[in-house]
Amino acid sequence: MEQEILLLKGNEAVAHAAIRCGCDAYFGYPITPQSEVLETFAELEPWKTTGMVVLQAESEVASVNMLYGAGGCGKKVMTSSASVGIALMQEGISYMAGAEVPALIINVQRGGPGLGTIQPSQSDYNQATRGGGNGDYEVIVLAPNSVQEMADFVELGFELAFKYRTPVIMLSDGVIGQMMEKVTLKEQRPRLTNEEIARKYPWASIGRTPDRKPNVITSLELQPEIMEKHNLHLQAKYREISQNEVRYEMSGSETPELAIVAFGSAARISQKVVDLAKAEGIEVALLRPITLWPFPTESIRELATKVKGILTVEINAGQMVFDVRYAVEGRIPVEHYGRLGGIVPSPDEILCALKKMLKP
Repeated sequence: MEQEILLLKGNEAVAHAAIRCGCDAYFGYPITPQSEVLETFAELEPWKTTGMVVLQAESEVASVNMLYGAGGCGKKVMTSSASVGIALMQEGISYMAGAEVPALIINVQRGGPGLGTIQPSQSDYNQATRGGGNGDYEVIVLAPNSVQEMADFVELGFELAFKYRTPVIMLSDGVIGQMMEKVTLKEQRPRLTNEEIARKYPWASIGRTPDRKPNVITSLELQPEIMEKHNLHLQAKYREISQNEVRYEMSGSETPELAIVAFGSAARISQKVVDLAKAEGIEVALLRPITLWPFPTESIRELATKVKGILTVEINAGQMVFDVRYAVEGRIPVEHYGRLGGIVPSPDEILCALKKMLKP
């Protein structure tokens, strides 16, 4: 397939991009608002063109453990779900982090807690960035704010997953997953053969140790001294990621009075707020974290030296706001504005919250 421009939903773009970047397998289970990912795979039938495996597992728990097994073989594998489904995967994600198994996990968020609503939300921020499973571990978290980024972050997610041997989460939401935009899809890339995987990823279970024994992929270690050594290795890797992989986008006023920090669909809405504020004579900058972990702490800390206050806009009760307050270190006020229950805030609501920050 050559480069192509299509009108797609965000969820559909994920499937198209996965096939084109040489994904080996998808294991998933339908749940609103991300079911179009699996439906698009079923429509495109990549097993006939690239040999990619597409399997509807019996549950989310089964999906993530299939991911663990196939990823441990050095295969480029992914899953997708929404909120409550990702909650069921947390044990497997912790296992993969501990065993250093690369994989891409798409979360198209819906409201909660519990079964909640099928409407959009951003209330899985803590689940993704704090690690919902057990143990001391981190996963890279990418936050797209367009259908094009839903496609682009599939390839980026796999690149980072294999570079650092870690699960990567793409934290989308029902707005981005369901909306339709023009998307440029890259040319088809071939899948690696088993021989190529064994050479490129010597750690994979289909490879061999220097003494020709099969590699064993596990997160279990019964000797505490060895387990501590492994944990220290993981922490050193996370520090390397934090130093090298922070991604964010700045827009709006270059001489701001106030700033907004928002990710995903909330950042799209906030871009309109910047324009509305400017029309009323209020200069506002917008910082959009693209990696929620590692978080752009230093950039926000620097921004705090230039503005009177920061408003975080999230479609939740306030989760990222604590990371922003940590970055600011109490130098300026940091407020939060958000809506719950699947209600998406309007630009006018956010502008009103901004204006309140200017009142004495």
